[in-house]
Amino acid sequence: MRKDGSRRFNTAVGNPNDARGLYAAMRRYLEHLAVRGYTEQGRYNAERYLRDFIAWADARSVTHPRHVTHPVLERYQRWLHHYRKKDGAPLSVASQRAKLVPLRSFFKWLTKSGELDANPASELELPRRIRRLPAFVLSAGEAEQVLAGADTASPLGLRDRAMMEVLYSTGMRRMELARLEQADIDFEREVVLIRLGKGNKDRLIPVGARALHWVRQYLDLARPALAWNAQEPTLFLSLYGEALNPTWLSTTVAQYVDKAQVGKRGGCHLFRHTMATLMLEGGADIRFIQAMLGHAELSTTQIYTQVAIRQLQAIHAATHPGAGLRSRGALPAAQDVQPGGDGDEAAVLRDALDAEADEEDGA
Repeated sequence: MRKDGSRRFNTAVGNPNDARGLYAAMRRYLEHLAVRGYTEQGRYNAERYLRDFIAWADARSVTHPRHVTHPVLERYQRWLHHYRKKDGAPLSVASQRAKLVPLRSFFKWLTKSGELDANPASELELPRRIRRLPAFVLSAGEAEQVLAGADTASPLGLRDRAMMEVLYSTGMRRMELARLEQADIDFEREVVLIRLGKGNKDRLIPVGARALHWVRQYLDLARPALAWNAQEPTLFLSLYGEALNPTWLSTTVAQYVDKAQVGKRGGCHLFRHTMATLMLEGGADIRFIQAMLGHAELSTTQIYTQVAIRQLQAIHAATHPGAGLRSRGALPAAQDVQPGGDGDEAAVLRDALDAEADEEDGA
């Protein structure tokens, strides 16, 4: 992984010298995604899962796209179902789906581009999603325990407290946190601008007064001790004055969660999931949570309208238990907003968060 958090693969899979092989076809497909404007993270995820399949196929002498048939893909799907990780646990249904979806897109593109006569993945059925409550979501009290674990008397501890407060308040992703710049925080308006975040889109979301308090403390007391370059725009810095590595972020937050001894585990995404769940339980409409998370849609058939930032701030302050230094008010009225969401909508929201977690964990 490079210092800016971006990643690339240094080794080939299959036969890289075969211009008609699966590896060469994958490289052409990834170039196609780049031309289409897919983000670096999106291309990385696609390549990671395609590499898994190519390595599996190569071990079974399936080396060319034309060798891949529907039975071959079904066999790979069964292999994923029976696969066990190092700790003996099976792949989650979300992980299995995450590994199969890029294959369907890959072979669809190969067919459309004329490299294949027929699409072997066209009839591939994905494992059914399991609608369930997330295994690990912090309660408001547990979140406070985790946050209190940072030693705010030290520059690094103060930085960590500010980072976790921002994660908890906004539900932003680890990559979004790592890329935050000082100018992206508007203390007066109590909002944060996330540039090229989820879906490669910018979004403006509320950040609670308490999180802003800790960010201000960090800027005044800790960041000057970390920043060796006065021109460095990145908000949260490493001990060496550089932008933080996203994987390091997750590991560090996970250590604070373990230290709190709340009987749960997780990293940055745990706070994203917790924020969404607590706001939902607090009465926030699904579409407001969707706006916070940057989800363009919550299902294939339902797309929500954009939400005004002031209304979103009011909902955030009213439903997030750690939103502000001030006391929580009543849920503000809105013409077409009903508190909370029905069971199906909440389940879809949780599914989306679970799928994100699988992508970030590289399961």
